[in-house]
Amino acid sequence: MSPIKAVISDFGGVLTTPLMDSFAAFQDHTGISGGALARAMQSIAERDGAHPLFELEMGRTTEADYLEKMADALVPELGHRPQMVGFKEIFFEALDPNEPMIALMRELGAGGRRMALLTNNIREWEPLWRAKLPVDEIFELVVDSAFVGMRKPDPAIYELTVERLGDGIAAAECLFVDDVAVNIEAARELGMTAVHFRDNDQAIPEIRRALS
Repeated sequence: MSPIKAVISDFGGVLTTPLMDSFAAFQDHTGISGGALARAMQSIAERDGAHPLFELEMGRTTEADYLEKMADALVPELGHRPQMVGFKEIFFEALDPNEPMIALMRELGAGGRRMALLTNNIREWEPLWRAKLPVDEIFELVVDSAFVGMRKPDPAIYELTVERLGDGIAAAECLFVDDVAVNIEAARELGMTAVHFRDNDQAIPEIRRALS
């Protein structure tokens, strides 16, 4: 096994509290359930031949266009057209930093490992999510799906991250941390060591073992 030279971390749900907390806050605020949102997105995907959230996360549509489509698609679910305003503000207000994981990432960077952040995200949300964490203090590289036109679990976005790390680092020399199983599987298929984040008590010791 190659020694780990670089650590690549996800953002939401790893370095923050669970994303489900934010979706629950949106539901509480608007009365629109996660199930209704999922069905609306599926109806758009079937109509357009592309999943609207994935298109948004790859920068192929704007947040405004996405919310307009969602409002239309929610009419059959709700019986009225909702006002899709304040979504990101509600989402991020309910999202808090995961301080133990942030401290671990800071420690690993200070210990000499190359540090990268790889996130599926939304272009218009960048100021909000970057304000949540000391991103640039810890990570020398940020790869954001909305700015590179691809998203996890597409192997190409992992390969791009490794390429941008430079210094001849190979996938086999990278440790990848994410809270989504399919993203973990894609990393392992490329030869990365990967830790599926479920909670701090499980993931932090697992990360330390992988790096020891």
